[in-house]
Amino acid sequence: MTLETLSENRSFGGTQGVYRHKSQATGTDMTFAVYLPPDAERGPVPVLWYLSGLTCTHENAMTKAGAQQLAAEAGIALIFPDTSPRGEGVANDEAYDLGQGAGFYVNATEDPWKPHFRMWDYVVDELPGVVFDSFPLDREAQGITGHSMGGHGALTIAMTHPDRYRSVSAFSPIANPTESDWGRKQFSAYLGEDRTTWRPHDATLLMVERGYPGEILIDQGADDQFLDLLKPESLAQAMAARRQPGWLRMQPGYDHSYWFVQTFMADHVLWHAERLA
Repeated sequence: MTLETLSENRSFGGTQGVYRHKSQATGTDMTFAVYLPPDAERGPVPVLWYLSGLTCTHENAMTKAGAQQLAAEAGIALIFPDTSPRGEGVANDEAYDLGQGAGFYVNATEDPWKPHFRMWDYVVDELPGVVFDSFPLDREAQGITGHSMGGHGALTIAMTHPDRYRSVSAFSPIANPTESDWGRKQFSAYLGEDRTTWRPHDATLLMVERGYPGEILIDQGADDQFLDLLKPESLAQAMAARRQPGWLRMQPGYDHSYWFVQTFMADHVLWHAERLA
């Protein structure tokens, strides 16, 4: 796999890089970002995957989450994938919450999405193969987190592959998409009308069915303007019913923005660092 280096910048003693490669999963060029802490100069380091939300690219969290200094101090790498395939010939929609920038971390089975929108395979299988072959990263020490649509992706991926991800957290996840307009619309488009195909991509339903073998950390702004779409109460009820170890913290005064993510990023990086050590 040939990587094209788009940029590399020194950051807190480590390196923030942006790279592009040809993806077999999506059939397009894909861009992603990797932060390597100073410890990576001495050998493989643990990895924290960060999945971004609707309308985002690899760049949003890379520039707005304030995670690099924290990762440098903790000695862990950060990986920021894109949220969808892009480019000429890739299907799109005029709405911000469908199409490019809104892949929802699923493998589409319906036209016109299925030729390129295979973000589950890309994030779970293809991109890990690329980064572990290209950078000094520890395959046995992976955690995953994300914001909004990315929080949905982080939770569903971790509960589906608990043997691979030793830690999981989320910021304001879309927690019950099969019962939300942030989910029903996209799942109908990408996966079709058979709701049984939606179930593996709903964190609340996965919590009921299988849970996660470790602890889970979720932060949610209590003043989030999208609370009715996110449905954290559904996930909280499922966690309580399952007696799932973890914390779902409602943070008074905080909304859905990256100001919220920045505020609690230190807690999440430390959370993962302790479990990946």
